[in-house]
Amino acid sequence: MARSFVGPAPLLWFSSSFRISVGAPASLFARVWIPDPEEVWKSAELLKDYKPGDKVLLLHLEDGKDLEYRLDPKTKELPHLRNPDILVGENDLTALSYLHEPAVLHNLRVRFIDSKLIYTYCGIVLVAINPYEQLPIYGEDIINAYSGQNMGDMDPHIFAVAEEAYKQMARDERNQSIIVSGESGAGKTVSAKYAMRYFATVSGSASEANVEEKVLASNPIMESIGNAKTTRNDNSSRFGKYIEIGFDKRYRIIGANMRTYLLEKSRVVFQAEEERNYHIFYQLCASANLPEFKVLRLGDANNFHYTNQGGSPVIEGVDDAKEMAHTRQACTLLGISESYQMGIFRILAGILHLGNVVFMSRDSDSCTIPPKHEPLSIFCDLMGVAFEEMSHWLCHRKLATATETYIKPISKLQATNARDALAKHIYAKLFNWIVDHVNQALHSAVKQHSFIGVLDIYGFETFEINSFEQFCINYANEKLQQQFNMHVFKLEQEEYMKEQIPWTLIDFYDNQPCINLIESKLGILDLLDEECKMPKGTDDTWAQKLYNTHLNKCALFEKPRLSNKAFIIQHFADKVEYQCEGFLEKNKDTVFEEQIKVLKSSKFKMLPELFQDDEKAISPTSATSSGRTPLTRTPSKPTKGRPGQTAKEHKKTVGHQFRNSLHLLMETLNATTPHYVRCIKPNDFKFPFTFDEKRAVQQLRACGVLETIRISAAGFPSRWTYQEFFSRYRVLMKQKDVLSDRKQTCKNVLEKLIVDKDKYQFGKTKIFFRAGQVAYLEKLRADKLRAACIRIQKTIRGWLLRKKYLRMRKAAITVQRYVRGHQARCYAKFLRRTKAATIIQKYWRMYVARRRYKIMRTATIVLQSYLRGYLARNRYHKILREHKAVIIQKWVRGWLARTYYRRSIHAIIYLQCCFRRMMAKRELKKLKIEARSVERYKKLHIGMENKIMQLQRKVDEQNKDYKCLMEKLTNLEGTYNSETEKLRSDLERLQLSEEEAKIATGRVLSLQEEIAKLRKDLEQTRSEKKSIEEHADRYKQETEQLVSNLKEENTLLKQEKEALNHRIVEQAKEMTETMEKKLVEETKQLELDLNDERLRYQNLLNEFSRLEERYDDLKEEMTLMVNVPKPGHKRTDSTHSSNESEYTFSSEIAETEDIPSRTEEPSEKKVPLDMSLFLKLQKRVTELEQEKQVMQDELDRKEEQVLRSKAKEEERPQIRGAELEYESLKRQELESENKKLKNELNELRKALSEKSSPEVTAPGAPAYRVLMEQLTSVSEELDVRKEEVLILRSQLVSQKEAIQPKNTMTDSTILLEDVQKMKDKGEIAQAYIGLKETNRSSAMDCHELNEDGELLLVYEGLKQANRLLESQLQSQKRSHENEAEALRGEIQSLKEENNRQQQLLAQNLQLPPEARIEASLQHEITRLTNENLDLMEQLEKQDKTVRKLKKQLKVFAKKIGELEVGQMENVSPGQIIDEPIRPVNIPRKEKDFQGMLEYKKEDEQKLVKNLILELKPRGVAVNLIPGLPAYILFMCVRHADYLNDDQKVRSLLTSTINSIKKVLKKRGDDFETVSFWLSNTCRFLHCLKQYSGEEGFMKHNTSRQNEHCLTNFDLAEYRQVLSDLAIQIYQQLVRVLENILQPMIVSGMLEHETIQGVSGVKPTGLRKRTSSIADEGTYTLDSILRQLNSFHSVMCQHGMDPELIKQVVKQMFYIVGAVTLNNLLLRKDMCSWSKGMQIRYNVSQLEEWLRDKNLMNSGAKETLEPLIQAAQLLQVKKKTDDDAEAICSMCNALTTAQIVKVLNLYTPVNEFEERVSVSFIRTIQMRLRDRKDSPQLLMDAKHIFPVTFPFNPSSLALETIQIPASLGLGFISRV
Repeated sequence: MARSFVGPAPLLWFSSSFRISVGAPASLFARVWIPDPEEVWKSAELLKDYKPGDKVLLLHLEDGKDLEYRLDPKTKELPHLRNPDILVGENDLTALSYLHEPAVLHNLRVRFIDSKLIYTYCGIVLVAINPYEQLPIYGEDIINAYSGQNMGDMDPHIFAVAEEAYKQMARDERNQSIIVSGESGAGKTVSAKYAMRYFATVSGSASEANVEEKVLASNPIMESIGNAKTTRNDNSSRFGKYIEIGFDKRYRIIGANMRTYLLEKSRVVFQAEEERNYHIFYQLCASANLPEFKVLRLGDANNFHYTNQGGSPVIEGVDDAKEMAHTRQACTLLGISESYQMGIFRILAGILHLGNVVFMSRDSDSCTIPPKHEPLSIFCDLMGVAFEEMSHWLCHRKLATATETYIKPISKLQATNARDALAKHIYAKLFNWIVDHVNQALHSAVKQHSFIGVLDIYGFETFEINSFEQFCINYANEKLQQQFNMHVFKLEQEEYMKEQIPWTLIDFYDNQPCINLIESKLGILDLLDEECKMPKGTDDTWAQKLYNTHLNKCALFEKPRLSNKAFIIQHFADKVEYQCEGFLEKNKDTVFEEQIKVLKSSKFKMLPELFQDDEKAISPTSATSSGRTPLTRTPSKPTKGRPGQTAKEHKKTVGHQFRNSLHLLMETLNATTPHYVRCIKPNDFKFPFTFDEKRAVQQLRACGVLETIRISAAGFPSRWTYQEFFSRYRVLMKQKDVLSDRKQTCKNVLEKLIVDKDKYQFGKTKIFFRAGQVAYLEKLRADKLRAACIRIQKTIRGWLLRKKYLRMRKAAITVQRYVRGHQARCYAKFLRRTKAATIIQKYWRMYVARRRYKIMRTATIVLQSYLRGYLARNRYHKILREHKAVIIQKWVRGWLARTYYRRSIHAIIYLQCCFRRMMAKRELKKLKIEARSVERYKKLHIGMENKIMQLQRKVDEQNKDYKCLMEKLTNLEGTYNSETEKLRSDLERLQLSEEEAKIATGRVLSLQEEIAKLRKDLEQTRSEKKSIEEHADRYKQETEQLVSNLKEENTLLKQEKEALNHRIVEQAKEMTETMEKKLVEETKQLELDLNDERLRYQNLLNEFSRLEERYDDLKEEMTLMVNVPKPGHKRTDSTHSSNESEYTFSSEIAETEDIPSRTEEPSEKKVPLDMSLFLKLQKRVTELEQEKQVMQDELDRKEEQVLRSKAKEEERPQIRGAELEYESLKRQELESENKKLKNELNELRKALSEKSSPEVTAPGAPAYRVLMEQLTSVSEELDVRKEEVLILRSQLVSQKEAIQPKNTMTDSTILLEDVQKMKDKGEIAQAYIGLKETNRSSAMDCHELNEDGELLLVYEGLKQANRLLESQLQSQKRSHENEAEALRGEIQSLKEENNRQQQLLAQNLQLPPEARIEASLQHEITRLTNENLDLMEQLEKQDKTVRKLKKQLKVFAKKIGELEVGQMENVSPGQIIDEPIRPVNIPRKEKDFQGMLEYKKEDEQKLVKNLILELKPRGVAVNLIPGLPAYILFMCVRHADYLNDDQKVRSLLTSTINSIKKVLKKRGDDFETVSFWLSNTCRFLHCLKQYSGEEGFMKHNTSRQNEHCLTNFDLAEYRQVLSDLAIQIYQQLVRVLENILQPMIVSGMLEHETIQGVSGVKPTGLRKRTSSIADEGTYTLDSILRQLNSFHSVMCQHGMDPELIKQVVKQMFYIVGAVTLNNLLLRKDMCSWSKGMQIRYNVSQLEEWLRDKNLMNSGAKETLEPLIQAAQLLQVKKKTDDDAEAICSMCNALTTAQIVKVLNLYTPVNEFEERVSVSFIRTIQMRLRDRKDSPQLLMDAKHIFPVTFPFNPSSLALETIQIPASLGLGFISRV
């Protein structure tokens, strides 16, 4: 039983090594553990020092009771010591100073109950406690957090074990195994499932077959056929399995293989109370109403004998119908066809019907089945066998002797047992068949390089009645425990040898004797197999053989006192009593051969496959065999062997098969590196987070966790590196003890602190301590810190008292000073009063004299002011009159210029129409070519049906969006119609008002006639005056009374009106405030929606880029596989496909128009046909949106026109009042303009005549053209002015004698209203008023201004001109109304076109995909043909107009030439000699650089190669101007635009975009390269915007830059493509910097102590010591800051936009904050007060970096807010309700889950800190329960903020850019 191993010096273990005598004296108040029957262990405190010889310990329990604890007089063992509170709750149990059972149990309970942590390390074992509750700790974000991390760096987790296995497989090139064990209901299956999910997520698959999904899909299948509900677990695995997950050389999943062990077949025919059969039966019954399951003739589960025995057919919270759908989906994913799935379900349904077969007894030895028995007939129909044969052999059996064969009837009980045996046998065969086919589906043809095995196997079991199943399970656990012990000792030995620690022999428990008892020769299994071969062997005879062979001979074998049919085995965990009854039957697993033969003869093809012994069944997955023997523990599963296997080999017993499979499993495990997961069931009632100490201890003993503790405790369990020890216990050292050599320093200190040198050992890199020594050192450290605290408190209290005394002394002195001061002030007051009386007298006298003087002075000043004001006003009026006249001239000239501009715009639009018609013809030709090549495209894209289906789904989604847009458009049309009706009603109302005004005028005339009649009757009425006067007096009195009453009512109404007005004003204010608030909220919401939409768009763009790259890779692979190079084969240009993908990308993502001219040749189009349909639909949606916008703009314009027309109608009556002033100003303006134009004309002619150079003055020269253009414009303007002067003169002559002098000014109010029509209202109004005042004041000078009467003549002429202008205005108004009517007709036609397009689209959507494609193409061809015809007609008209204009131009040129000759002849020779010749500087434009670069078409690839593909960013960034490649490319584009070469522009832009993508794909992991091309792409984009000619982008341009704008092409769509490319580059840049920063963040922000000495290192444990990867150099905060500086400097050198740099910095800081916070939430050792201080200091350093770089407004600081709040949460007080309220208000950036997680993880580093109580955490949860935030625990570290590219124009002039020779661009020339 005892084996000797090389190990540390011998020590007592549990019973003595952790007792009071070890590690610390049994002093007063020492805390210990004592046994307790209820709680297993109780904590107590010593009330009296223990002395050797004492028999009783006085203890004080935690519940307040005192206890006398008696020691065992025989062993005199003392109670176990309790660990310090600082060590409680550790991640690793081996980090505890005292290692014993109560310490382990308490640590697990504290972590599970208080901290809600279900995982704990115990050396190399992961202990997992089932929480019976869904926890949010298994998401993909958690997987990403654990990926790549060392095992001891993060909190314990199943993902950490999986990552360790994966990492060791890659590092050590050795296969791995994860052994998951535990009781039923402990969570084994879930743990294994999460481990496999981790491998599938982290590694991915090596092919496109999604192997990782298939591996995960095997779980629901195996759970449905192998799991069932038990009293302990709702989803208990009733079989063991070992899954090998295969990996290739790149450690990606390529396949898997599964072995199964010991399926519980008896559950098929029998279930205990509250239990169920296997899940698949209930899933079938729940899905019985499905049409495909009607043939199975199933019903409710309660109707079948095999599913109703447990009385619990339903599991709470589980929908069996949905689970059935998941099972079928998993079968489909694994390649099991529908036919095979239905075959499986037929067999399972047949088993259920077989269980309902009833036997009727004939006599005691025979039975029969009723004829046409329905359950049996259904069974036979489903199985495809004959009813008579199956009915016969269910009631009979065949007996064979040496000479004869007998058919013997069997009894009812035997028939029932045979029926159940047949059902079990069929199910076992089906189970094995499914496992085989799952393995075939998971098999890969790629060679397996390594594998990770996941063993999900039952733990040690002991029940009241234990049978053959429990015997096999416990036998397997004995083997696994032996392997576990060997592995633990091996690790311990390696650790000691590595550190060169001396070892001696150590005794440990070895369970090899128990294994020999079971499997050796004449062991229990041997005797069982031998008894099974005996003809008359029984369980009783086998039991007697066991007693005779092993009783009293083997100490581990016992016989119960009161039974002769049972035996007891002493297992490693406990004694187990096994009942012998049923052992032989279960070991033989007998089934009648005749029944099997009937099933083999079935017509149902699948059923015989289940019983094939020598060949595999036909695979439904068409996959080859995995080559590995699937091992199963079911007795009837045939093993893989030779084809000629004998019947003897086929009938191996279950025990024999199980032993062989177990040996093979152990060989596999021994050849791998094992990792252990022990699952613990905390209670038997499935209560969440409820801990039963008794059950937990029982499982801890059984699963080997305590054995790990015992082995670790046998030597030196506590291990520290020298640096960790120095950092933790630096406080125990004196300054003189600290040496430069840390190792020697630790040795010197330990020799002083621990006298017994056997208590520790010094290794090469670590110090090894005996149990209890760390607790002793912690006590010394705490005492030292406590003494230091007392000293600090003493000093601070003294300082406070001294400060208080000084304050009191200072206060007394202050009081004295104020009293003395008061007395002195009283005396001074008396002296001041005396002196003040004298001064008052003096000042009063002075005041009287000064007042008299001021009165005289004021009168004089008033007289002067009036006089000066009069003179100043005269000057002011004169200046003002001149100023206002100039303003009026300005507005008139503006009107003339606008008229000329509108004519020019009309001509330009006409030319554009001609050009667009030409482009449409080209597009039609290309579309015709595309239409002809549809069939060829279909042939080329036969293999892309899947992608077409995906794109079809996208089209459907777009159709939905299109329908939504159409609904919106319909709503807008309705709104437009309602507004139109409203305007029409207003117009009708105005017309009615006009008619009423006419009627009123007629009434006025009639009233005037009546007045005349009344005047005639006046004389007649005078006679009646006297009689009427009396009546009038009475009426007057009544009227006055009535008026007074009305006045009173009016007063009341006014008061009410004021009150109502006041109320209205208040309500308006309230409504305004409410609307403003709503507006602000809606604006914020719109901004959020915009950011979300932008983020969604950029994510889609990123996904599209990834799919595009994947598509390119697949295309390259297909090219390599299919296109075998042939001699003379010419390789096609590789840019074609990328060009097409780029255009597809821009059209699909940006939702712009799909311009066919993007593709250089239609035959090279690689997009499938459905994509073209999708693009056309997308284009149609865009067109509809544009039409909607045009209609909305038209509606707005119409409304503005109506308002303007109303304003004009209101202002027209007022025009007459101001026309005299206006005509006067018009005359002055015309005269001044006439003079000015004459002067300019003379100067131009003079300058032209002075040109002596023939090449300058020659027609066609640049200078000649400029001068001629100026001369032509001046001549036209002069002609206009001449016509106006002629009109004025004619009017003056015609009305010369009819006009008399009169005042020409009208009322000022009319003038003011007339002027207010103009834009600058205030200035024009002042001008008219000043002009009026001037005219009034200057009436006396009329004769001086009008000596010859010219002024009056001019006035009348201007008046006539005004009328002429008014008539012109009316004609323009009529033309405008006609134009508006034409526009309305056009809108109506557009609506009709829109409706027609909608109907056509709806019809197309109802067609099948092929017909839809053809219909859409046919429609597009028809539409383009019609448009082409219209454009051709327009082009012919334009050609005629162009020819006419050319003729006119020739005539004008001829006239100008003759005019120049005439002018030259009129100049005399003397004038030429005498006048000085003024030289005119004409620039030589042909030698100036115009900011364009010219290259040849064949040099395009060379340009792209030198400027993009082979350009080194470092040299360009350092030596040349930032963005130089972008400027060069844009100047090349400008030249192509100048040449009007669309092909050249398209080719250059396409090559540029594809080349940038190629560079980034090749060097995409280099930050400088990505940053460089992001900067240049943005600069190229800004250049395209800046020089696009759009007004919005030209605001900051110089006049020279505006001349460089593009003239021929609108590159808006290419700008969108470049914007999308910039987004992709930005996302790639973020990924690059994330990969660079990721390794630095945790080390620099969390682990490195920036403030030395603040935090001490706590004891860690085994996991921290055996890290997967050795430290490669620690990063510090300075490393992060240096890296940030590097990033920032690189981006600045590359000339990246400042706003873009801010966004990159914000993203970097978000990554730093998110990764740091995520690691903080997953690391218990980092959640302490001191670590919070370290984090806050590190964050302050990052903020300082932002301030240094002027990036505080970038939003980067806000991204660190969650981390800052988490650090504050670690430092704030956490006790009272006020603290909870403060925490809730402070941590608004943290989610509730994060706050609770930090509080749960908070760990004191020193004894002075306290843990957060559970009640406080519950208080926090109650306060935060109403907060609506994400339940996600971790931040999304992969989140990328949506990026924007604000327009940033360049001030650099293109003509100043020099191209360095180093770029190798000599083939391009400057233009």
